Amino acid sequence: MPVINVEDLTDKDKALMEVNQLKVEVKLERWLTSKCCEEIKDYIQALVDEDTLVKGISEEKNPFKEKGGCVIC
Repeated sequence: MPVINVEDLTDKDKALMEVNQLKVEVKLERWLTSKCCEEIKDYIQALVDEDTLVKGISEEKNPFKEKGGCVIC
């Protein structure tokens, strides 16, 4: 998709672009925020046992574990 410099467009071209964008947006299915939040919460709770951020990484599978200790001389 080519890059369009909006500053170079006429007012008519800008209005046409805005109308086209609004036509696209009006066709989108809209959901209630409360319903979306409930679904996201259920999804997160269903996968909490597999979530690395919640349970952490086991030492044998951690690619970033230190191989040796730090020694200060």
